[in-house]
Amino acid sequence: MKKTIKSKKLIKKMISLTAAVITLLSMTSCSAYKSRYKAVGFVHSNESASSFMSFYRFDGTMVFKMKSAGEGDLTYSAKLESGSATVYYDYRGSKTELFSINAGEEIGSHGGYVEKGTVYVIVETNGECQNGDLKFSLDHS
Repeated sequence: MKKTIKSKKLIKKMISLTAAVITLLSMTSCSAYKSRYKAVGFVHSNESASSFMSFYRFDGTMVFKMKSAGEGDLTYSAKLESGSATVYYDYRGSKTELFSINAGEEIGSHGGYVEKGTVYVIVETNGECQNGDLKFSLDHS
């Protein structure tokens, strides 16, 4: 009888531990942001401290995950022939607008203060965009 009670307690502990491990893994391995898009002539790259996307046509959301080695800013450049897009960044869980770009514009600047850690850059189009080129890098002064 005592062995049955001990084995039931052990099974309950193992189930609780397994559930805790699964929950922990699912929370740490997944990003809150997902890329979802339709694209033609689309090229992109995501390095630790820089990323870019160039396209003929793009409609949707593209998410870049970069690693900041220390204190600094996001440096960016963007041009767009038609359409419009808004670019956000998330550092430490707060999604903040970095810039917006409209048809025929070309911009380049820096902003978006970050410290050491993960930085997400989120590009969201407002409908289909054409002939775009966006570049981002972490500038550590």
